[in-house]
Amino acid sequence: MKDKRKSGILLPLTSLPSRFGIGDLGPGAFRFAEFLHEAGQSLWQVLPLTATDPGCGNSPYSPTSAFAGSHILISPEALVQDGLLDESDLSDMPAFSSPVHVDYNTVLSVKERLFRKAWARFLKNRSNPDFQAFCNREKGWLRGYSLFTAIKKSMKGKPWHEWPHGLKFREPDALLKFEEPHRDEVMFQSFLQFLFAKQAAALREHLKELEIELVGDVPVYVTRDCADVWQHPELFDLDEELNPVSVAGVPPDYFSSKGQLWGNPTYNWKAMNKTGFHWWVERLRHLLTFFDCVRIDHFRGLVAYWALPADAETAEHGEWRDVPYREFFSRLAEVFPRMPFWAENLGILTPEVEELRTSLSLPGMLILQFAFGNPADNPYSPHNHTPVNVVYTGTHDNNTTRGWFEQDASDGEKGNLAEYLGHPLTEETAAAELARMALASVAKVAVIPMQDWLNLDGKARINVPSTPRDNWTWRMAPGAATPELAERIRRLSAIYGR
Repeated sequence: MKDKRKSGILLPLTSLPSRFGIGDLGPGAFRFAEFLHEAGQSLWQVLPLTATDPGCGNSPYSPTSAFAGSHILISPEALVQDGLLDESDLSDMPAFSSPVHVDYNTVLSVKERLFRKAWARFLKNRSNPDFQAFCNREKGWLRGYSLFTAIKKSMKGKPWHEWPHGLKFREPDALLKFEEPHRDEVMFQSFLQFLFAKQAAALREHLKELEIELVGDVPVYVTRDCADVWQHPELFDLDEELNPVSVAGVPPDYFSSKGQLWGNPTYNWKAMNKTGFHWWVERLRHLLTFFDCVRIDHFRGLVAYWALPADAETAEHGEWRDVPYREFFSRLAEVFPRMPFWAENLGILTPEVEELRTSLSLPGMLILQFAFGNPADNPYSPHNHTPVNVVYTGTHDNNTTRGWFEQDASDGEKGNLAEYLGHPLTEETAAAELARMALASVAKVAVIPMQDWLNLDGKARINVPSTPRDNWTWRMAPGAATPELAERIRRLSAIYGR
């Protein structure tokens, strides 16, 4: 199985059709799993599933916890199956603004109301050994996260670094004084994580039955207003008042002429090294309970990272700082001998980054949309591909392939692509041609975004880097994943041995 050529589809869970204004872990996910099986695919790649912050545009790459799942992905329909809701509870749904875009505010309001109903019914059965076992098993992160979220709600969303001194600095007396009258809310937050974990496990079990691997994603950084930064300030580059000293980003590159100022607090790698990188090990161990494999976003940042002053306005003027990466990856190899990770190795790289990746046999990423400015010696061009890699037409940070051809590709790139293929392309054919090219690659894994199989234009783009609004909202239209499309994908994948 390890050496078998594989292909899969990139589709965020939030992009699935559903009755609730957003894709989730419910019937829509199971239907898409069946579609993948019918299409002869062996991989489903998703974006991070961790809890997100509306203040950060609901970006899955700015998580408010490195461990907690996003409760917006919990399926109300699955709660009906579990007896925690009645079907009648789902009958009074508002009219969501669009079937192909997520309205996060409305979705959160609807689901929060349903989850409170489920919690009230759950409490009637005071003895629930599964919930107690979950809380005991996950207590290393769960109690702190649940307390963090309960405090934040009581503060009407105010970030932790603006909380009263005792809560900000996690003084035991202040925490105890808060928790006693808010114990139900703290437990409710743990209950949501219990539901998320249960539904995620059910989906993964179904995927295993279909022999489909689930590929997850881990953001290198967490957001400042995050349970982990609050719980473990010593692991981040903060001053005595717990304010960031340096923040993360990347210098100017393909995606942005001024770089990307992410603003996430950077790590205190010296402190992490002293603990044997315990936080990172537990983070990855936790993710691998949900996924067969995890893509490490911004892999380059685990060798050296672009550090910017906390008050920087752009990402242009920073400095590269080294990470004790030999010790870090040696520790990961001890704990995870299979090293079930992919490396996002895009952007500005150095020889040591690629040497590390290849020495660990971690697949890197090959993006066909980057291949045709100068194809001859371009590593993204198919004739330069190598087997131990994953080839994509584009990623969640790229335009759709049709959108790229219509809006972004230069005349030179279009001409080179036509010369490379031996015939001209149009906006109607570009996505199909690049999908075929990806499947034909010698790279052992090929992943095609669902938008490219559907030949969608730039309106279906997931994310535009360095733009804070209107991202992460695209949804696949109901009925788009047809049996005819599954058959076409299956035949094409089979021709190329996938």
